[in-house]
Amino acid sequence: MADRTGDILLGMLDRPAEAVEGRPLVLLVHGCTGSEDSAYMLNAARHLLERGYTVLRLNLRGCGPSRPYCREHYHLGRTADFRRVLWQIPEELTGNGIFAVGYSLGGAMLLKYLGEEGSFSPLRGAATICAPIDLAANCKHMMRPRNWLYHAYLLNDMKAEALAEGASNTPEECEAIKAARSVWEFNDRFIAPRYGFRDVEDYYALCTPHAFMPEIRVPTMVLAACDDPWIPVECYRDFNWSDNPALLPVLPPAGGHIGFHAHDSTQPWCDLAMEKFFDRLSTASDQVADS
Repeated sequence: MADRTGDILLGMLDRPAEAVEGRPLVLLVHGCTGSEDSAYMLNAARHLLERGYTVLRLNLRGCGPSRPYCREHYHLGRTADFRRVLWQIPEELTGNGIFAVGYSLGGAMLLKYLGEEGSFSPLRGAATICAPIDLAANCKHMMRPRNWLYHAYLLNDMKAEALAEGASNTPEECEAIKAARSVWEFNDRFIAPRYGFRDVEDYYALCTPHAFMPEIRVPTMVLAACDDPWIPVECYRDFNWSDNPALLPVLPPAGGHIGFHAHDSTQPWCDLAMEKFFDRLSTASDQVADS
């Protein structure tokens, strides 16, 4: 990374057995407490590899294999890391362009980045899967009693990740991490003060994706399930999609949180939708090039 921390992000590059000419590189970005080896990342990579795409599975700062090599920690506003990664990818991999896919928190970060960049992003296309686009509303929704088991599971993983080998925390920060009783408190007492936000509400307000989505100019599929137990679909329904033709909302009635399992297929439906969207973008670009 370029911030003089010495931090290094690791990624896994997967090359197809038979590459298809003209296919862009696909960069996959995981969600909260995920990594290159998260099941949804592996499923998507296998599917894309079978269709001739080269895939880069990125580990965010302090995640998975990146954890021992990072003093700092990822958060949703850290879009500078994503820019740095795009800048450093070798040209031999980017000759046909880059598609990016973000899952959950990774999707929210991707939407924020796309809005910040507008027409200047080097990406040819993007897709987000079950991204929280209103951070405050999503966190409050996740803390509802019906979600207590998942919330406790996620919080424990966030604490373990933040305290793992490689992290550089003060004794006070370690105590704040251990004492947090919710994701809201974790972000309020650790992430916000460490990274220059007044509090968790300031962090959410400055980083929430829906404030950046009107400025996105890269063709982007925004996919979310209406029955997602942790991402309230009302946030998607309240957004004015017609104001931005670069955004394609896809809101199927079922799918859960990054599930989308079908009765007649072992492949998650979100991977099929992502493939069709990227194929359409590739075809459109080829037609423009031929003309």
